[in-house]
Amino acid sequence: MQEPQPLDFEKPIMELQRRLQEIRDHSNEHALDFDAEVEAMEAKIETTRRDIYGNLNAWQRVQIARHTQRPYALDYVERCFTNWNELHGDRLFADDKAMPCGLAMLGEQRCVVITNQKGRNTKENVMRNFGCAHPEGYRKALRLMQLGQKFSLPIISLIDTPGAYPGLGAEERGQAEAIAYNLREMVRIEVPIVVTITGEGGSGGALAIAVGDRVLMMENSIYSVISPEGCASIMWRDAAKRNIAATAMKITPTDLSELGIIDGIVTEPSGGAHTDHAQAAELLGNMLHGQLTELKKLPVADLLNARYAKFRNMAQFFQVEA
Repeated sequence: MQEPQPLDFEKPIMELQRRLQEIRDHSNEHALDFDAEVEAMEAKIETTRRDIYGNLNAWQRVQIARHTQRPYALDYVERCFTNWNELHGDRLFADDKAMPCGLAMLGEQRCVVITNQKGRNTKENVMRNFGCAHPEGYRKALRLMQLGQKFSLPIISLIDTPGAYPGLGAEERGQAEAIAYNLREMVRIEVPIVVTITGEGGSGGALAIAVGDRVLMMENSIYSVISPEGCASIMWRDAAKRNIAATAMKITPTDLSELGIIDGIVTEPSGGAHTDHAQAAELLGNMLHGQLTELKKLPVADLLNARYAKFRNMAQFFQVEA
């Protein structure tokens, strides 16, 4: 894996790490004992990292959610699951490579796993359509979810997409209908569904595989009806005001937890998931396992009623007296 490129607000950390390496190199070159200096610099780096990542604004979290070295869905599948078997095609038109889906084991539990997948270079991004699914992707996902219901397998959905693909071909093949149909059917699926936004959760393209009993977000992910740039272009006719839009839109895990949209936040390694894929996967895997263990204890009727009520109760507005 390539070394993560620093974001603007990460540059103070990168500078301290450069200085730390200089101290180590000097120590090795001249056979001198700089252990105390190394230890002090390491402590300073950790303190600086905690200060920066403990006070991120909404736009900075958007930047981390889109980081090109952030773990993608198949990175989590590789590290959290075993016996991964990808299944292909929607049995109607094609196999959408932006949405790999399959069967896997989470510990001792066999699951259906639905994912969005981006690419790390131009060739991969073209193949994965930049993580933007076509209608056949959503229909494939629903086919596997119905398979999970048939064999009593819980469903895990890992979401990282800017949104559903808006191209002419996708619209001709019924993009809106595919998304709407998934929304209706997921409410009725009679097995536990755990959803995690791992990076970007963009609009209906994310929601179409996000109707779950538990909706989680990685600490540095975002979930929104439109991108901050799109919102800024509409509201102020200036995409450069994206940072203002990101704050106003309430798209971070903390904001959405307070609004009751999500059920939990998955902690990331210090410095973000892009700095340590293995630890990020371990933290996510532990959370998924815990959520499934709780949900499997619920009767199916209670599961469905709670899922329906959860989404029906969202977006209620109350007038507050001045």
